[in-house]
Amino acid sequence: MTRFKNILLVFGGNDNDKESLNRAFTLAKSNKAKLTIADVSESVPDKVGEYVDIVSVHDFEKIITEEKVSKIRSLVKRFESRMKLGADVKVLVGKPHIEIIREVLRNGHDLVMKTAEGKGGTKEMLFGSVDVNLMRKCPCPVWMIKPSRSRKYSRILAAVDPDPYDEKTNRLNDVIMELALSLSILEKSELHVVHVWSLFGESTLRGPRFRKTESQMRKLVRDAKKTHKKWLDKMLQKITFGEKKPKIHLIKGDPTTALPRFARRQKIDLIVMGTLCRTGLPGFLIGNTAESAINQANCSVLTVKPEGFISPVTI
Repeated sequence: MTRFKNILLVFGGNDNDKESLNRAFTLAKSNKAKLTIADVSESVPDKVGEYVDIVSVHDFEKIITEEKVSKIRSLVKRFESRMKLGADVKVLVGKPHIEIIREVLRNGHDLVMKTAEGKGGTKEMLFGSVDVNLMRKCPCPVWMIKPSRSRKYSRILAAVDPDPYDEKTNRLNDVIMELALSLSILEKSELHVVHVWSLFGESTLRGPRFRKTESQMRKLVRDAKKTHKKWLDKMLQKITFGEKKPKIHLIKGDPTTALPRFARRQKIDLIVMGTLCRTGLPGFLIGNTAESAINQANCSVLTVKPEGFISPVTI
């Protein structure tokens, strides 16, 4: 996998980050990529100067930053030695998701990796506000990593939505497949390709205005499934899988619920999916369907922006 050449790992400085560190170093080494590890420190409020008169607010902020850099370097040293790969370390100051995106814009990072803020499971969402803001607004792919005991991804899922009438979506599908296939080869994982489809307007067609019989409705559903299968087959024909034979799943339903439910049942470790902004406001939303599915996910997620996406965050 040689797509990523300038990786940014967002580092929180706790034990959960060890898996992200390992993945970032492994990916950087396999790609011969540059790796930057960054933490974000809160700005020191000016009012602190009212009761901390030992140093200036500016110097206090500088000391905090230097201490964080030192802490990160001590944790990273072991990975640098084992992987024989150096990493740049820096601490950004300000609002986390904004400063991370500005770092991406300033230095041309092509992937952001970060440990998810939550724990996931039935009682707690996996992705926190910083995570969601990055997935919404960061211009490059964002890989949110769920901490786990296993360092290997056994099953990777590519969520695609082939549509012959939408070239932008189809180009996004190609990127999703490229990344999912490359990662499945790197991780020696099963590759699952999932397309969640539906018969548009099915509830209306079943209503009193159309008076369709159950037999007619079954035929409409069968025909719609055949059409979606044809679109999916055509998309997959362009891809050279080699020895990596994917498992193909055509699922009828609402992707908001069907995708995360499938991922849980199949014990998927990583979902690779696209994010689309349909509101006309750049970076305002990642698409209601995508965001709802992500909010219900309980595994790592790699999100990819469509071509031409413009972040609302500026330098």
